[in-house]
Amino acid sequence: MSSAEARTARPNDRPRPLRRDAERNRQRILRAAAEVFTTRGVAATLDDVAHHAGVGVGTVYRRFPDKEALIEALFEERLGTMVGLAEQGLADPDPWTGLVFFLEQAGGLLAGDRGLRQIVMFASYGRDRVGEARARLLPAVTKLVARAQADGSVRADLRPTDVPLIEFMLAMLAEYAQPVRPGVWRRYLAIILDGLRPSRADLTTLPEPPLSPAEIGAGMHAMPAQPRPARSHEPR
Repeated sequence: MSSAEARTARPNDRPRPLRRDAERNRQRILRAAAEVFTTRGVAATLDDVAHHAGVGVGTVYRRFPDKEALIEALFEERLGTMVGLAEQGLADPDPWTGLVFFLEQAGGLLAGDRGLRQIVMFASYGRDRVGEARARLLPAVTKLVARAQADGSVRADLRPTDVPLIEFMLAMLAEYAQPVRPGVWRRYLAIILDGLRPSRADLTTLPEPPLSPAEIGAGMHAMPAQPRPARSHEPR
């Protein structure tokens, strides 16, 4: 290569550090978004994410054109983790243990991540990629349920679509009890698991004590206030 050719080639090499910087910024934004959405839910804004990441909001918009794109990138990975948990459950030679593993691990994931709960339960954001992840999850859950039913360890009338609803109930319980004891959802998972058995001769030892009346009151007071219904203007 001549010296003139070398001088011509060098400018083409210069953007590489910028690309590395851009990727570092992208990962920094994703980490900040994970923390912000986990604690505040998807109501958090890109300004909130930028502030938490310590970057300008323009940097966030250069990486992600809107909140939808950021949430898709972040939660596709989270939902992919749930698919992986189902696949780990299927790898367990004991069908009942595999199903319980998935329910426990997915419950813990949802209980600890407010933003993920909102994405999975309400599909307000990330419809495209998240929808694909959901489509991947249901077949694995179907296999978990079918294996356990064929083994005789799960009641015959359980349906695969019951499983995400069980997870939703546990996730909402974790949110309700967040101010006092968010781990109490495990107690109710144990009760539900006994209910999944064809025979309940052997009851599971409940891993958490019940909430006290004071804790229930604290949980109620901590829940966001619901808007008051509009007054009726019907004639008397």
